[in-house]
Order: sequence, then structure tokens, then C-alpha cells
Amino acid sequence: MIALHFGAGNIGRGFIGLLLSQSGYEVVFSDVNQDIVQELQKRGQYTVTLANETHDQLQVTGVTAIDGTDLEKVAETVAKADLVTTAVGVNILKHIAKGIAVGIERRVAQGAAPLHVIACENAIGGSTQLKEHVFSHLPEEVKAKAEQVVAFPDAAVDRIVPIQHHEDRLAVTVEPFHEWVIDESAMFDGYKVIDGVHYVTNLQPYIERKLFTVNTGHATAAYIGNLHRYETIQQAMADEQVVSEVKATLAESGGALIAHYQFDQAEHQQYIDTIIERFRNTELTDEISRVGRSPIRKLSPNDRLVRPAMLALEVGIEPKHLANAMAAALRFDVADDPESVELQQLLKAIGINETLTKVTSLSKDHPIHRMVVASYEASSAK
Repeated sequence: MIALHFGAGNIGRGFIGLLLSQSGYEVVFSDVNQDIVQELQKRGQYTVTLANETHDQLQVTGVTAIDGTDLEKVAETVAKADLVTTAVGVNILKHIAKGIAVGIERRVAQGAAPLHVIACENAIGGSTQLKEHVFSHLPEEVKAKAEQVVAFPDAAVDRIVPIQHHEDRLAVTVEPFHEWVIDESAMFDGYKVIDGVHYVTNLQPYIERKLFTVNTGHATAAYIGNLHRYETIQQAMADEQVVSEVKATLAESGGALIAHYQFDQAEHQQYIDTIIERFRNTELTDEISRVGRSPIRKLSPNDRLVRPAMLALEVGIEPKHLANAMAAALRFDVADDPESVELQQLLKAIGINETLTKVTSLSKDHPIHRMVVASYEASSAK
């Protein structure tokens, strides 16, 4: 069995590729990094190290790679694959869609077996978005047939993979915890179970629980930690003042999630506690510059800060700590992050009020907008 996975980066190798290999797939990575592609082709294996006290190592074998810029090779591999997955970043999905579309067209012509295409991205509806990009490249006469033999089940994924510092360019370190949830209601009957995956019939609560707990908490730790001049999440989470702010933020997002999805309060609190301990894992070195990067995307209306704040407000929770995190995100000034640079330029050019509306879509008279501005101005006075 062949699984084609787009993205041979740290998440691809250390999470998705690992689980696929452990489930018996021959994993073919598609990537534009020619050095990584050539190393995978040459060696056919790599090592995953768990960030625990014993630094357990897992050998991933039976892997190879193809050049992601070679449309013909990508299409050929899609045409014969038993599964397609991605971990490239939601903004890159449109760039891989053409090769997938050509491969699907060939599958339809050949009468190939049904195929699942699963986007494992930090986004709501990643596979749905990928399907839209892919179908935009399909001829009209192929689309109806493709609907019958290709499914795009959405998924939620969670595993912390920090910036790597290895002499071996294929080696990757990951935290022991992982969660991969797939919407089986969108899958064909008789699908092959992937070891370590949780299949559910209603994915939305799991997606938002992860996004508005793990991603919200991680971003909060990064942006508040940045205000305190810390360099890593672990340094920030050793400061009880930062921890207190992260917990308060997750209490707001958690209250919104419990109200909207009827999560058990005790179970959700245990989930939050687990997340906090993951952030505190001293075996990881997770740089704030990595976790906080792309602040414009993270301040967008449906992402990890604005969306839970809106949900909280709907159920009568004042999201003042989520507002603090948003204000801190506006002060994330990292020279090698294009979005950070753009954000700081906007603040200088049009000011806090117009910038905040531009990136969050919150009007100037919105209560959350007012809370963020107040927090931002208070932080400038310190």
C-alpha cells in the first residue's frame, strides 16, 4: 500500500509519516526541498526521537520521496496511491492542488479504487479547502465521477514539533503526545484504519477544541512570553505570571467550548491541564519566534484568538484575557517574519484602531476591539 504525503518537513516526518509507516504504508513524501527529497530517496529511512526523559527513538523505514515541483511525477503517484495526506500549511494547499487534480483525472479514467485525500493542517476544514482547490482544476465532465471515487474527509491534528537542530537533516524530535482525529462520516466504507487515529462522526467539536485550546494557549504563551522578553515557550511557562495568563485565557475559550459543544467541564479542565504540562515540557525547546510567527493569520476572524473570543462573548463570558493575547500579538515584532514586519508597518502607518479592524474584521465600536485597544495601550505605558 502506498501513501503519498505532501510535506516532508518536521510534522510530515515526525507525525503523519511516522503513523502511516507504523500502519504498514510505504510512504512517499512529496516536497520542494531537493536536499530532503534526495536524502529520503537515498536512505529510505529516518529516526524520530521522542522528547521525553529517556529520549526514545523510533526508526521509520520503507520511505522515499518525489520532487513536488515535478507535476508529472506527482500526478503519477496520486494515480496509484492508496491514500493521500498533506502537512504543508493551509496557504500552500492551492499550490499542490494541480498535481492532485491531474492524478485524480487519471484515476477516474483508469477506474481505480476509491481514494481518501486528507489535509492534516492547523485549520478548520483543511480537506474541504483542498477539495475546492483540486476541483477547480478538474474538467466539468470529470467532477461528478471524481465525487464518487475520491473523498476529502476533514481532520484535526495535534503534535508539538519544535524547531530542529540536528546534524542529520532527516532526524526529527517530537513530543510524545499526539492526536489525529478524522471525520469518518466523509469516508468510504471499508477504509483502512490508521493506527493511532481517532475516527469520529462529528469532527467540528474536536477541531475547535484543539484549535481553541492548544493553538490558543500556545499563541498566548508565545505573545505574552514575548512581552516578557523570553526566547522559548519553556522559559515563558516557567514564569507563573505567564502561566496564569495562559490558564485564564484557556478558561475563557474553554467556557465558550463547553457552552457550545456541551463538553464535560471536568474532562475539559483535564484537557487544559494536559496542554499546560505539554507546554512546560523541558525536553522541548520551542522558540517563541516560531510559535508566534504569522501574527496576521493568527489574528484573523476565524483563527485561534478572535474566534474563541467571539464565541465567549456570545455566551456571556467577557474575553478580556483573549483580548490581552491579541494585544500582545500586535506587539510581536520579529524581523525575519514577513507578517510581523507587515503588521508593525501597518501599526505605524494607520494606527492601532484601523490595523486591528483590518486584520481581525472587528469594527471600532465592537466590545472586543475596545478591550484589545485598551490592553495594547496599557502595555505601551509599562
